[in-house]
Amino acid sequence: MRFIGLRHGQSAYNLQHLCNDDPARDVRLTELGIAQAQAAADRLRDHALVEIHCSPLPRTLQTAQIINEQLQLPLHIRDCLADIRSGCDGRPVAEYQAAIAHDPLHARVNGGESILDHFQRVSSCLDELAEQGADHVLLVAHEESLRVFKAWAEGLAPGQIIDLPFANAEPYVFQRA
Repeated sequence: MRFIGLRHGQSAYNLQHLCNDDPARDVRLTELGIAQAQAAADRLRDHALVEIHCSPLPRTLQTAQIINEQLQLPLHIRDCLADIRSGCDGRPVAEYQAAIAHDPLHARVNGGESILDHFQRVSSCLDELAEQGADHVLLVAHEESLRVFKAWAEGLAPGQIIDLPFANAEPYVFQRA
């Protein structure tokens, strides 16, 4: 399965360093985030993509819709691509990071997911797409999800991907044999 993973464009919460994992919270792209999504669409034109799958959070859906203005592909919203349910929605990222520092892979905050829970959810989503024969698709998601994409495609363990950075609206090509 070959696919492109793309983190959403810059959001207001990125600038404020706040967690957002509630799709009902209307966290949208900044002006820069909109421009990033438009630039991503230009870079994606030559990739022979056949469909787009995106997280249900507003910033990812907005990114996917901007890209799809140019690509005109079937667009599917997939709950399994949602950001990690941190248990800290609307709270500072630093607060979340401090809360899981004692056991980053397994710690759960306020009933949220652990990084390992999120890893398993997103990996299962990728397994399902692969079983359905998905190929040459764009997955618009979140930085934490792109870490899972890399691990899934390259056979890496969850602990190997915890701090890998992925830029906003930058296409990353992944392939799993």
